[in-house]
Amino acid sequence: MQITNAHARPAHSCLTDLDSHDTGLTDAEAAARLERHGPNRLPQTRARGPLLRFAAQFHNVLIYVLLAATAVTAALQHWVDTGVILAVVLANAIIGFIQEGKAEAAMAAIRTMLAPRAAVLRDGQRKTVEGAALVPGDIVLLEAGDKVPADLRVLHARGLAAQEAILTGESVPVEKGSTPVAQDAPLGDRRSMLWSGTLVTQGTARGLVVATGPDTEIGRIGGLLAGVEQLTTPLVAQMDHFARWLSLLIVLAAGLLLLWGSVVGGQPFAELFMSVVAIAVAAIPEGLPAVMTITLAIGVQAMARRNAIVRRLPAIEAIGSVSVICTDKTGTLTRNEMLVAAVETPHGSFSVTGEGYSPQGSITPTGDLTRIAAAAALCNDAALLEKAGGWTVEGDPMEGALLAFAGKVSQNLGAPRLDAIPFDSRHRFMATLTQGAGGPVTHVKGAPERVLGMCAGLDQTDWQQRADRMARRGLRVLALAERAEAGAQIDARTLDGSLTFLGLVGLIDPPRPEAIAAVAECRAAGIAVKMITGDHAGTAAAIAAQIGLARPDRVLTGADLDKLDDAQLAREVANVDVFARTSPEDKLRLVTALQANGLSVAMTGDGVNDAPALKRADAGIAMGLKGSEAAKEAADLVLADDNFASIAAAVREGRTVYDNLRKVISWTLPTNAGEALVIVVALMAGMALPVTAVQILWVNLITAITLGLALAFEPTEAGTMTRPPRRRDAPVLSGALVWYVLFVGFLFVVAIFGMFSYALSRGYPLALAQTMAMNTLVVLEIFNLFFVRNMHGTSLTWQALRGTRVVWGVVIAVTAAQCAVTYVPVLQGVLGTQAVPFTDGLLIVGVGVAFFAIVEIEKQIRLGLRARR
Repeated sequence: MQITNAHARPAHSCLTDLDSHDTGLTDAEAAARLERHGPNRLPQTRARGPLLRFAAQFHNVLIYVLLAATAVTAALQHWVDTGVILAVVLANAIIGFIQEGKAEAAMAAIRTMLAPRAAVLRDGQRKTVEGAALVPGDIVLLEAGDKVPADLRVLHARGLAAQEAILTGESVPVEKGSTPVAQDAPLGDRRSMLWSGTLVTQGTARGLVVATGPDTEIGRIGGLLAGVEQLTTPLVAQMDHFARWLSLLIVLAAGLLLLWGSVVGGQPFAELFMSVVAIAVAAIPEGLPAVMTITLAIGVQAMARRNAIVRRLPAIEAIGSVSVICTDKTGTLTRNEMLVAAVETPHGSFSVTGEGYSPQGSITPTGDLTRIAAAAALCNDAALLEKAGGWTVEGDPMEGALLAFAGKVSQNLGAPRLDAIPFDSRHRFMATLTQGAGGPVTHVKGAPERVLGMCAGLDQTDWQQRADRMARRGLRVLALAERAEAGAQIDARTLDGSLTFLGLVGLIDPPRPEAIAAVAECRAAGIAVKMITGDHAGTAAAIAAQIGLARPDRVLTGADLDKLDDAQLAREVANVDVFARTSPEDKLRLVTALQANGLSVAMTGDGVNDAPALKRADAGIAMGLKGSEAAKEAADLVLADDNFASIAAAVREGRTVYDNLRKVISWTLPTNAGEALVIVVALMAGMALPVTAVQILWVNLITAITLGLALAFEPTEAGTMTRPPRRRDAPVLSGALVWYVLFVGFLFVVAIFGMFSYALSRGYPLALAQTMAMNTLVVLEIFNLFFVRNMHGTSLTWQALRGTRVVWGVVIAVTAAQCAVTYVPVLQGVLGTQAVPFTDGLLIVGVGVAFFAIVEIEKQIRLGLRARR
């Protein structure tokens, strides 16, 4: 039993279609419908068990390669290497296991938003029932402070308003009534409906349940959330592709070398097999996953210091690569607090400034605003409270803003209330009677078109035009008036045509000052900022202009988006920065359309309506203070301070983390390639190995994680936030990186074979020649570390050469370990090394200096060619 378009149909028609009536259902009928429709709760999805979730973490090609390397090192009885690789695999699996299950958590968070209990009419009697027991056709009774327990068609209302920001993003409560609205009205304009999970802020109502559980708007969003595909980040996807390529390459190369050595070279198979195994171990970057994980973990700590809490490690890389930020307006760019920003009186126009609901601020120019401020303070049911965290409002946010404005004018505007006419959507004004110093005074506030008509001696056309101009600036406009009284009661019948007009006040949910600077910083970094809000188009355009969006004057509404197919939307979204009156589906379509253009998208938001788009985005960012639990669970990052400025800081940290990840990759791949190529060339040429298999394993053990790990702590390079964002499909293994791997690998081969040949030519024993070659390999890796620390500028500066404490710490540790295996007799016996003469040691360091100079010259030539292009 369902009805559609309840918002556009008369209330009695909805009652008839649901076979209900003003006195509600009988208990028997309600029980039968509960059996038929099920409880008023969202369905729980079946999640994988913990064992399956943990096992799934090992389903990755690079993990398979690492496990194969574990088997190889175990077969060689190199238990330290085996333990290190296994630790890497388990660490990755545990981290992935902990971060699993976002969709289930988000659904659980949405389920907690449904009202636990509700007041209904059953058999004509008021009863309190569990929220889960509501069924279509029930009559629900609501008053201020109640959470709406299901989707309701309003039957009767008195002074009713509801806060719907979690669904629509609208800053202020929405007036509600029983009058039908247009069938194609957006969600935020369906004034005849109350939505499950929203809050009644004022008035009373009687509503007809038209949808429960998964059929409600919140339930529909839950369904969207469950069906949204979770995108992997570019780096994760590219590293998976790289792992497949690498595993295939290693297997092919090992097989070909084994065939070549046994058939062409005629080498003993057992000895040849051990050499091929050494090549495989040298080629596999077993330390790379661990160092990448640690780099991301360091980024987590850096972002936490910037008030960005990371929920998934890969999100750090994603936020650093974003090329467009889709931001909600309310509570994200704005404070989600109403503020009186402008006042128009018969004596002039005034601008008002201040922070939140604080009664401190400035009014320019100076003037006597005591009477209009008194009306704002006395025709008011809200209260301002000063707490440790600042000023807060109890009641309607607009009335709180009026109290704050009155406090900026005077602190002594209180007076005893004698009578009142509450606000009602039918007459669209509120009136109070208070005892003033000169006698009783009636103050009236309400919609300008209504209050202006109640005033005498006024050019109503002129003032209506002024009100319209204020509204076009994105302001919510209220009119205030007064009348002296003789008695202690308000006679509503005599108000029309007898009031003295005091003026207009314009309210706005102001932008955060720091958000304006953050938007400018993002745009300087080549990141587009687009506002996607459920609020009205005029308000959205006004805020967009204030925060400095590129194209604030063109606004597309949800109705406009419905007219565009996906291909048209993908074209339009590139040229529009403001989207208003959007639904959850609209936000999801916009994020998907931007991704279809090859852009990496960050989506910010705080409401339930943002959750599907947050999950779909490359980087979903939720507000931590005012955000709903559903939004937080669907997001990748949570801002602890609800500050858009923290997003710019997170982008900077994300770019730094990505740069450091690339530095790790740029150090790891060439050094591994150099190690492997040395053995490959020796096998192909039928020569003695310059570095033995056990020495290769030793070098991997002391350098693979230690030297690479130092790059995870690198600080932000200059100009990080002036570079344009990389494209979503930009490869990690770019052409420049592939060239660098080949170039450095070639230099490694030349330098190591050169040192090996030099030692043999001096008549040194083979063991000493191999020791010198091994030390040359380590020195080259250290100098390569200093080179890759600066990817976007010269490495020949004092700051670059000075390094960091971490860099020098690992260099000293590696140097000490290498000296130990070279000169300590016990270790010499293990690795087959001999003591290197001091002068030859200096020569080895000189080779490292020459290597550094060559790669730096090549980089400067490359950077110069790029600059000229």
